[in-house]
Amino acid sequence: MTTRTLAVVSAGLSQPSSTRLLADRLTEATVDRLTEQGIEVKVEVIELRDLAHDITNNLLTGFPSPKLDAALGAVTAADGLIAVTPIFTTSYSGLFKSFLDVIEPTALTDLPVLIGATGGTERHSLALDYAIRPVFSYLHAVVAPTAVYAASSDWGSAAASGTLPERIGRAAGELAALMRESDRSSQVTDPFALPAGFSPVGGFGAQ
Repeated sequence: MTTRTLAVVSAGLSQPSSTRLLADRLTEATVDRLTEQGIEVKVEVIELRDLAHDITNNLLTGFPSPKLDAALGAVTAADGLIAVTPIFTTSYSGLFKSFLDVIEPTALTDLPVLIGATGGTERHSLALDYAIRPVFSYLHAVVAPTAVYAASSDWGSAAASGTLPERIGRAAGELAALMRESDRSSQVTDPFALPAGFSPVGGFGAQ
């Protein structure tokens, strides 16, 4: 059976978190789609609230802690990524952006990504397309066409018949298709590896 690795990044700050809840719903739907196609999925969930101090220290020192390094490795080596952030002041959270800032700039190239966000009102839903999508496009990731935003009104018993389940299903189907067709795992390289043909003989400045 074919296996794919799915990394899930949740930038929710509270516990429990609607951001984590949306991430879980998107993950479940994506795993279901891939399983239906005979693909086994290994899921790695990363809660950024647990890495907040490590991320800040990395920004200050340039070096990740072992815990943060493991999280970065899980994201950059994955076959697909679900990234969900709360919306603060019309954009992604500072913690979410700081995590992306410590990722090596080319490490997400060709990575299939499903983006999601949560907020108190539907008015912030456009932040997915004017703030979050451009960041992943800049990092050369392949972003699924459907982004999923969940407002406070989308949760609860009355929301079961709303559009959120439909949007989750559509987005999950798109990410599953991108992951199924991607051969990125065979192309992932060590960003710290020396270039081919490099020889230390002669040292720097050798002619």
